[in-house]
Amino acid sequence: MRYAVYWAPSPAHPLWRAGCQWLGRDAERPGAGFPQRDAVDEPRRYGFHATLKPPMTLRAGAAPEAFFAQVAALAARTPRFDMPRLAVDWLSSFMALRPAEAIDASHPLRRLADACVGELDAWREPPSEQALQRRLASSRLDEAHEALLRRWGYAHVFDCWRFHMTLSNRLPEDAALRQRWTQDARQHFSAALAQPLPCDTLCVFVEPSPGAPFVLARRFGLASA
Repeated sequence: MRYAVYWAPSPAHPLWRAGCQWLGRDAERPGAGFPQRDAVDEPRRYGFHATLKPPMTLRAGAAPEAFFAQVAALAARTPRFDMPRLAVDWLSSFMALRPAEAIDASHPLRRLADACVGELDAWREPPSEQALQRRLASSRLDEAHEALLRRWGYAHVFDCWRFHMTLSNRLPEDAALRQRWTQDARQHFSAALAQPLPCDTLCVFVEPSPGAPFVLARRFGLASA
């Protein structure tokens, strides 16, 4: 079992339904039926989200309910805030929703991501040296990212964190293909992205077994402003 702390829109916000429709799956209601789109099976498994604390196995002896309580406490002392404006963009070889303007280290979203990584890390079971070496061998990381992976179990945290809500598998670098995907996604998400978008919850997603689809197990409300 792996646990992750993600940001996801409220189920009442049109962005949540738009994202679930695009991926063809609602991680909070696994039985809900949606048409299936090609080349989204990787993000479909993880559910519509942005990563704050990457998926991890809980350390030996840690009780899931105690971990949930820690996430709830973090949420309860974090004031709600407005999300940055999001737009369809490309991150390396996959498409995602990303902030339309850069956010710096003082932004409440960045501070929340940093808090999730740092404050919840005591719950993470470190990988074995063998598993760590496999990840390092397959990742082609620079020195800074390798140091983050060794310390925090993930290379894209703190100054290397990149907010994104993944919308596709990795796709070929074909200009016409990317243009079609971009146009389709902009049309699909335009109405939802035009609505004010709050950050008002932290979500814990759970992978019940290796390779299984992640499910949205709990939502914890942030503090009123």
